[in-house]
Formats: sequence, structure tokens, C-alpha cells
Amino acid sequence: MRNPTLLQFFHWYYPTGSKLWPEAADRAPWLAEVGITDVWLPPASKGESGGFSVGYDTYDLFDLGEFEQKGSRATKYGDKDQLIAAVTALRDHQIGVIMDVVLNHKMGADEKEQVQVNRVNPDNRDEIDSEVIEAEAWTRFTFPPRAGQYSKFVWDYKCFNGVDHIENPDENGVFKIVNDYTGEGWNSQVDDELGNFDYLMGANIDFRNRAVTEELKYWARWMMETLPCSGFRLDAVKHIPAWFYREWIDHIQAVADRPMFIVAEYWSHEVDKLQHYIHQVEGKTMLFDAPLQMKFHNASREGAGFDLSQIFSDTLVAHDPWHAVTLVANHDTQPLQSLEAPVEPWFKPLAYALILLREEGVPAVFYPDLFGAQYEDEGSDGEIYKIEMPVIPELEALIRARQLYAHGVQTEWFDHPNCVAFARSGTEDHPGCVVVMSNGDEGEKTLSLGEGFAGTHWYDFLGHREEGVTADEGGSAVFRCNAGSLSVWVIQE
Repeated sequence: MRNPTLLQFFHWYYPTGSKLWPEAADRAPWLAEVGITDVWLPPASKGESGGFSVGYDTYDLFDLGEFEQKGSRATKYGDKDQLIAAVTALRDHQIGVIMDVVLNHKMGADEKEQVQVNRVNPDNRDEIDSEVIEAEAWTRFTFPPRAGQYSKFVWDYKCFNGVDHIENPDENGVFKIVNDYTGEGWNSQVDDELGNFDYLMGANIDFRNRAVTEELKYWARWMMETLPCSGFRLDAVKHIPAWFYREWIDHIQAVADRPMFIVAEYWSHEVDKLQHYIHQVEGKTMLFDAPLQMKFHNASREGAGFDLSQIFSDTLVAHDPWHAVTLVANHDTQPLQSLEAPVEPWFKPLAYALILLREEGVPAVFYPDLFGAQYEDEGSDGEIYKIEMPVIPELEALIRARQLYAHGVQTEWFDHPNCVAFARSGTEDHPGCVVVMSNGDEGEKTLSLGEGFAGTHWYDFLGHREEGVTADEGGSAVFRCNAGSLSVWVIQE
């Protein structure tokens, strides 16, 4: 049984031109050999911006790059045949495929409809104006080129509870749709930011319409049969009622031939909110550890001023490791994106060691850290920036070390603000390791590993330290690391 290791196989600025699905297929053998057990692919459905869509402006869930819609047949990442070939290649190498699920909203409707709406205070969504406005909104999705293949469901205004644009009169803002399902207010069991964070963008799906929830269950079954995949990543769940995903996950687990891996994006730095959501969905999904990612960002910026001994305080993995997917970066936190919180390259090896070699959580690796990325985009100040995300040289070795040496009981020495260490004892079948890291000067730890390690000889698997280490007759030894760096010490066989 290999240690689960997830790779997010894309980033926000991945090039257009149908390159990603073929790349995933080509890299499958190497990914398996390195130690990746699961690959998270981007949203595969056609978005409003067609072949340029990153995938989060969902238009047609049933178009996986098969129909001429929104100006292209293929998505940004490739066509349906290339997607199926990529999934097949990954599965042939025993790599699970995690598909991205974007069910909060739809964009790029085919037709306008006459609707009734109320204006909403965008800064307090609970303040809904009593005046009913007659207007037009883009809320009817008929998908003409698909012509009812796979699903004949037509989305209309009764499927949505909010929009951000109306016509006749022409206005932008937040508008609550009046229909048979929306009731007096927004959905419950969503984040309380801005009063009620049900509405996010586009035509906001209303899960109180039973026809909608049944269609989304049917789509999940169709996806599982079409690809097939081994799990889902759920987008923007803080805006979606928890009761819906509790029900939806129950449904897919009941029809799956084996347990599906589910991880949700509830992007909050408040651990209490993450734990509350886990409670609301009865523990049926894991969550990304956003508080830990922010700790890594801050640690990389503060250098020796950051207290490494507190790196895990107030994080999800510390409070509930069974539901934590740990990460260093993702497509939202990368430079110039909406949740920008990049981790400086010097600290990334330390951060990855803290998620890959420890016992708690399921770690997620980010594509640019393994393969690099270059792009340019406009910043919030209107200036154009060229971004270089370099390959992290130690990352491949750390992924390999997770499968080779991250085994056995974990012991921690988080007893110094600038130099910390932890050890894995190993098992009868697999060796362990000692990890020492420093965010300041050269680090040194005298560790007592036990008499079972008496006389053992150790070397730095990362090659940062040239000297070897020999434990004394009591199993104690001095392990060192370079300044602002780390070493992964393993027994010389």
C-alpha cells in the first residue's frame, strides 16, 4: 500500500491548445514511478470562454470537448478522446483520477428570459430589497449543438436564485431571482461572509429545485461511467448548501464500485469554519488545509522571524488530520490570482517536506513546482507582470522519499523557533527517516532514536550535506542541515 500522494496537474495559466490531456497521458509512467498515486485534473466541461476557459466558468457539464459550442469543439485542455486517453493511461499505471466539479454556477446562457428580481446589497446579501423588478436575464441553457445527447435537461430561471446582470433595465450587481423555489431568502448552510455567501457569480444554481439536484446526481453517474474517475474535487463549497453535498456524496458513494476520494475547497483560514463544514457534511469529504497554506506563505516571507515550532498551530491537519489535504500552492494562490499567497521558492522544499514526509494529512503537489511555469498577466494595479515559477529541485526526491522512507511512528522535536526536526521510525518492511530543517542559520539537532538504532549509519537523501552520521551505542546522533534549508537523513544500507 503506497502513501497517498496527490498531484494537481494544471495551473491557472497553463497554455491553451489542447496540450494538457496528451501531456497527462505521456507523463503517466513517470508519475507512477516517482510515487504519485492520484492526479487531480482541471474541470473538463466546456466553459463560457470555450477553448480559452480554465474551466470554472461552467457552461455545459456534458460537453467534455465533443461539441462545437462557445467557439470550439475541444476545451482548453483537449478534446473528449484525448481526455479519455489521458484517464486510461493514468489508470493503466495505477494512478487515481480526481475530476474537478464546478456546480455552484453556470455562465454563457443561450437565451434570455423574462424574470422578476430583487436588488440585493452586495456587501450584506441578507439585505434584499422588497421592490420586484421586471427584467430580462441570461438564464436559459439549451445547448443546441448537443441537441439533447446524454441529457435533455433544459436549465431555465427556475434553476437559479441569483444573477449579477439584468437587461431592460440594464444593471450590474447582485439580484435575487423570484421563482417557485427560491423562497424568501438565500440557501442555508453556506458561509456567513457578506451575511450569506450563497451567491458567488454568474447564474447561481438553486439546489432547492429538486429537478436540479437530481440532474447533478445523474451527471455525476455519467462522469463516473464515461471516464471513469476515482474521485472528485469539489469547487467553491462555501457557497453551496452543505446539505446538498452531503446528499450528493452519499449518492455517488452508493453507486461507485469502490470508495471515491472526495476533497472540497472551502477556502477559509479559520479552522473553526472548516471543522463546522466537516460536521455539516458528516465527515463525508476532506478539505484543503487553507490555514496551513497561509502559514507557509507567511513563513516564506518572514524568514528567520517566523517561529517554525508553531507552523502547525491553528491548522486543519493539526485539529483533524483525517479530513485534511495539505498543500503548498494551488491555482488560486499562485501569483496574480484571486487568493494570491505564493510561497517563496527557498521555503518550498521545507514546506513540501512538512506535508510529504509526515504522518498526518494527504499531501497535494502543485504542477508548477514539479514542472515549472512561465506566464504574464495584469496585476491588481493594472500593470503587466511576467511571472516565473521555477521547478523546485528537491521536490522529485521528496516525493520519492515519501514512498521510500515516510513510514512508522512519528516523533517530533518542534522545540526551537528556527530549527525543528521529526523522525519516522520505519516498520518491519519499510525504513524510516529523520528530517531536520532551519529557516535561519545552519541547523543542528541531537536526537535520541533508541537503542534499536545503535551504530546505524545515515546519509542525506537530498544531498545537501556531504558528511555521514553514525548513531552511538544508545542510538543518539547529531543531525544537521544547511541554513535556510533541510536534510532528509536515511540509513545507509
